[in-house]
Amino acid sequence: MNVLIIGSGGREHALAWKVAQDTRVTKVYVAPGNAGTATEAKCENVALDVLALEQLADFAAAHVELTIVGPEAPLVAGVVDLFRSRGLPCFGPTAGAAQLEGSKAFTKDFLARHQIPTAAYANFTEVEPALAYLREQGAPIVIKADGLAAGKGVIVAMTLAEAEEAVRDMLSGNAFGDAGARVVIEEFLDGEEASFIVMVDGKNVLPMATSQDHKRVGDGDSGPNTGGMGAYSPAPVVTPEVHARVMREIIEPTVAGMASEGNVYTGFLYAGLMIDQSGAPKVIEFNCRFGDPETQPVMLRLQSSLVLLVEAALAEALDKIEACWDPRPSLGIVLAAGGYPGDYAKGDVIAGLDAAATLPGKVFQAGTALRDGQVVTAGGRVLCATALGETVSAAQQNAYALAQEVSWNGCFYRSDIGYRAIARERQ
Repeated sequence: MNVLIIGSGGREHALAWKVAQDTRVTKVYVAPGNAGTATEAKCENVALDVLALEQLADFAAAHVELTIVGPEAPLVAGVVDLFRSRGLPCFGPTAGAAQLEGSKAFTKDFLARHQIPTAAYANFTEVEPALAYLREQGAPIVIKADGLAAGKGVIVAMTLAEAEEAVRDMLSGNAFGDAGARVVIEEFLDGEEASFIVMVDGKNVLPMATSQDHKRVGDGDSGPNTGGMGAYSPAPVVTPEVHARVMREIIEPTVAGMASEGNVYTGFLYAGLMIDQSGAPKVIEFNCRFGDPETQPVMLRLQSSLVLLVEAALAEALDKIEACWDPRPSLGIVLAAGGYPGDYAKGDVIAGLDAAATLPGKVFQAGTALRDGQVVTAGGRVLCATALGETVSAAQQNAYALAQEVSWNGCFYRSDIGYRAIARERQ
């Protein structure tokens, strides 16, 4: 069989690599893919944008038996709805269900309706009421732009002045309540974050391995937020007791609540959680797809066929299948372009990929392209060096050994990915 993966990041390289391992799979097409998927065994890139929905559907109808969607933008735009209307198997949530990621206000209101634990919050479209609420609540406090593409995204304001500036920024030109911009203001939660990703078939849930992402650009979680600078799996903060609570208090009520409101959820569902000292989980955010970079270490641990799991989900049979995991932890380090998450150069030649390929682990490619037969940088997050180990410390050593083989002008990465889990191991 042939499979189409939509997307071009490290997540999609990891998904394509995993799908290609299934002996039934002849070819994995990746649209548009990157230099890593261009050279991966059984994989071939297709020059179609992730939002060229009609062309993607035409391609799928002609060439593949199954499509898996990587990024959020095509999901929110309705790629699954279109594929379904044409009778094409496609794994992901409909546009209605993808609102869980597409609108933070939708999600907060949904969580409140279904008594699912999350931070206290309020939604605003006008500056003055938002500022009044801020002064009432005080700092630290979190301000989130409502939509998907808001580059400013999430501001964790440690002072009132910072919070007020963020609100004015996001709602500027919006003093008259123009619905074009909306912010969610919510309480600052203390605790440890975890990424809890599951597969959903509409009613049954199959948990994936847990993971923990590192959002800040600098060591010790300093500097601005990014798309993620590294991740490891499993997340030790998610003990068996916490896991059971997350399923019972968050995941199951979310899947049931979405179905009861007419947005039956199928696809990957990613709950970004904050877990406090007592082990109580709260939802920080939902994503309607697998995380990036979490996919890379999680796929390295997955021993089952991803194709079989997706087929079971599309057949509403996730209750009849289990996923097998390598018991060893895995860890992935993002190698980024100098200047990221701000402005960065593109087109720098990447050296050392062949040498890295001889070591244990896997270098997944993200913001890369092929130019005259050479792999060059083409994004902010360029590679993810990912490895297994008997302990998180060992996985970290193996992943950094991989990262050290690779270089380009301006390449940088955090030196402390996995530090929380390693501190636990040493206790």
